[in-house]
Amino acid sequence: MIITRTPLRVSFAGGGTDLRAFYGRERGAVLSTAINKYIYITVNRKFDQKVRASYSVTEIVERADDLKHELIREALKLVGLSGGVEITSISDVPSQGTGLGSSSSYTVGLLNALYAFTGQLVSAERLAREACQIEIEICGKPIGKQDQYIAAYGGLQHIQFNSDESVFVDPIPAGGEIRTQLQQNLLMLYTGVTRSANDVLGEQRKNTEQNGAAMAGLRQMCTLADQLRAALCAGQLDGFGEILHTGWMLKRTLATGISNPAIDGWYDTARRHGALGGKLLGAGGGGFLLLYAHPDRQAAICRALSDLRPIPFCFEPQGSKIIFIE
Repeated sequence: MIITRTPLRVSFAGGGTDLRAFYGRERGAVLSTAINKYIYITVNRKFDQKVRASYSVTEIVERADDLKHELIREALKLVGLSGGVEITSISDVPSQGTGLGSSSSYTVGLLNALYAFTGQLVSAERLAREACQIEIEICGKPIGKQDQYIAAYGGLQHIQFNSDESVFVDPIPAGGEIRTQLQQNLLMLYTGVTRSANDVLGEQRKNTEQNGAAMAGLRQMCTLADQLRAALCAGQLDGFGEILHTGWMLKRTLATGISNPAIDGWYDTARRHGALGGKLLGAGGGGFLLLYAHPDRQAAICRALSDLRPIPFCFEPQGSKIIFIE
C-alpha cells in the first residue's frame, strides 16, 4: 500500500498568465503558496487483475482503458499500469470548484503514488510536467500550469512560464518572521458556492487569444507577481495587500463569470471593514475568498461576512510526498 499527501494551493498573483494562450506569446509568472490542506491518494494491490477506483463513485473495471474517470485512466496508462490496482482518495476540503487547485493536486498525488507503486521515485519537476500533460494535452482541460507545479514543489514560490514550455520555479527568499506575519494577515473565507472552472477559463482563453485588452490586463497581472515577490523580499506587507487588490480588479475584467454581484458585495464589505486587498481564489465564480487584513480587523470582517465560513490555514513548505509505504 502507498499513501501520498499533496497540498492544495493559494494563488496570490499572475493567474491566467500560466495559460498557453498568454505564455506562448510572452513570459507568464505567478506567485503561489502550497497550504496545509491536502489530498490523500491511496494505491493498493488488488487481489485480481481488475482496477477499482473509488472517488465520488466507485468503478470496478477489467482494465484501465475502461475507466470513466479520465485523470485516473490516463495516469495509469502513462505509468504503464493496466490492472491489479485499487485507488482511493480523500480531500481535506471540498474538492470540486473551490479554487484551491484540487484537480491538479489530485493528478500530481496520483502520479506520485502510482510511480511509487511500481518502485519508482520521480522528481517534482517530472510530476508537475506529466500532470500538465495529462490534464491539458490529453484531457484537453482549459487550465494553466501553475497548480501542478505548486502541488509538486510546495512552498512559497515565484513560478515563471516560458514560450518553449519550460517552467522556472524559484522559492521566495523571505525570512521566517515575514512569512509568519503574512500568514497572520491572511483570512480565507468559504463562500459555499462551487462551480466548474472550465467555462470561465474557456472564455478567458478565448478572450486572451482574440482581445487585446485581455492580453494587456494579463501582462499587468504578470508584473504584479514580480511586484509581490519584491514586496515580500523587502518586508513591505501592506504593499502586498494593495497589489492583491489591483490584481483582483484586473482579473474581474478577463471573463464574465469571474465575479458576480454577491462576490462583489462580499469583497466591498470586507474592504469597508479593514481589508486592504483580496481576491477570489481560482478561476472565479465561487469557492474561497482570500483577504489581506491586519489581525485586529479580522474579527470585524468575519462578523460583517457572517454567512461565510473562515478556514484557518498555514503555508506548507513541502510538495507532494509519500507518507506511507507497506
